[in-house]
Amino acid sequence: MEDLGAKVSYLALAVGTRVYDVDSAPVGVVEHVLADERLDIFHGVIVAPPGPDRYHRFAHREQIADLYERGVVLSVPGAEMHDPGEDPPAGVVEDAEHNPVQVDRRRAWERLSRRR
Repeated sequence: MEDLGAKVSYLALAVGTRVYDVDSAPVGVVEHVLADERLDIFHGVIVAPPGPDRYHRFAHREQIADLYERGVVLSVPGAEMHDPGEDPPAGVVEDAEHNPVQVDRRRAWERLSRRR
């Protein structure tokens, strides 16, 4: 893995930043940072995998070990990232319409999946 630079906040994480799994294998690039900046809550990142035939994945904040200037390092294997429409594995989400994580994730997924 290349030098990833200094650690950064999710606020400074750029679209296109490379994402690596726990074994330093590349799994894609950041497509969208999911956060509620008003409440300063980082939810995770939507990852665009390499290749046109692959599906976007969601790395929940609990699956992210560190954020750097030039890379995101996961705390799990890449295969453990979620489908962006799935609930995080950490627990049951109450009412999805009122849960900021679900609302933000749904908005990002709708943006990513619409025809271009």
